Amino acid sequence: MILWQLNQGQKAAQVGRNVGMAPKTVRAIARRHEEEGLESALHEKPRPGKQRALDSRQSQRIIAMVCGPPPEGRARWTVRLIAEEAVKRKLTPAVGRETIRVLLQSHDLKPWRKKNVVHRRAG
Repeated sequence: MILWQLNQGQKAAQVGRNVGMAPKTVRAIARRHEEEGLESALHEKPRPGKQRALDSRQSQRIIAMVCGPPPEGRARWTVRLIAEEAVKRKLTPAVGRETIRVLLQSHDLKPWRKKNVVHRRAG
């Protein structure tokens, strides 16, 4: 739609409003089209950066583990315990405490607050 609207003579600001993007993004897409062709304008190149520490399957299995009871002899889950148990149960080869903390935060889980209770998000 962006390229078509620009081809019809519309300005980047108007196209941006029409498609819900910033004019800067519209101009970047147009520039990629001019310099590298249609395929480059339609699909962004992969961005550099570190790969995710956990894939979605590993994340789901860790969340399921946390929703269950903690290991015997423990009153509740801690971030350190979750990281240790995830490796021990072979859910992931290695995982750091910060990765676990971010995972729990993104799912609004705080298993250390109440013994064996995990609340679901409302809505």
